[in-house]
Amino acid sequence: MDVREKEIYKVTLTGSLVNAVLIVLKFVAGIVGKSSAMVADAVHSLSDFISDVIVLVFVKIAGRPKDKSHDYGHGKFETLATAIIGILLICAGIGLMINGIESIVDNINGASLERPTMLALVVAVFSIISKEWLYLYTLRTGKRVESQAVIANAWHHRSDAVSSLGTLIGISGAMFLGEKWRILDPIAAVVVSVMIIKSGYDIVRPCIDELLEASLPEDKEKEIVDLVMGVPGIDFVSNLRTRRIGNGIAVDLHAKMDGNLTLSDAHEIATEAENAVKQVFGPNTIINIHMEPSMKSVKTNG
Repeated sequence: MDVREKEIYKVTLTGSLVNAVLIVLKFVAGIVGKSSAMVADAVHSLSDFISDVIVLVFVKIAGRPKDKSHDYGHGKFETLATAIIGILLICAGIGLMINGIESIVDNINGASLERPTMLALVVAVFSIISKEWLYLYTLRTGKRVESQAVIANAWHHRSDAVSSLGTLIGISGAMFLGEKWRILDPIAAVVVSVMIIKSGYDIVRPCIDELLEASLPEDKEKEIVDLVMGVPGIDFVSNLRTRRIGNGIAVDLHAKMDGNLTLSDAHEIATEAENAVKQVFGPNTIINIHMEPSMKSVKTNG
């Protein structure tokens, strides 16, 4: 296991431990503390725990080197893991929304809602603090190791913190503002569910682009062209094609050079261009350069 994988496993295992504790606390607090919002929040934490397991499994696969059946490596397994995390977020958000709306409708139709207890309030505060810390820790690690899956998991932690904040507001209102305000508990769950669904969508959208072989952003492609054009001996770059593979990228381009160069010299220039791109975009960058004679060398030979 390399350093990157160790970092990912460490932060994910930490998150799994915190989530496991929170799942138990939230379910107990929700049931004993008579808070439907807290029970829904516990379900959200459960989806967070499942996402940790997905990261642990898929990042291990994504770290495998290329083989006969995967010439470009296994990086997209990490992309798939990221997409699954986003989908889990969306599903959790929809579940929270349905539960909240059902409680609101029941209350409007005359059903009485129970008053949450102090236990639910205390657990909500603990959840906010622990999940916000976990978000910051995971996001920092994800950026350092350049893992989309870990960064996505960090935002999953943040969504859980926001969910617990909404739960805290709903519980506080239901506890201290009187019986007619107990509807704030399920209302808070619905509001939070919208935020969770939005977070899931923001995570899934770039994964879909990658799985559909979308090109890198225009500014990144320009940076690649500038890096290649900065190598002495390359006159022009054309037919640039880019895509992302997990935490790395793949680049194909045509580089025009002096047609009078020997194959050895042209290859040396192309290698220098490859190294220039890898220094900026990482050593796992896959780059293929097709060498062509420039028009000025063709005219000279004619």
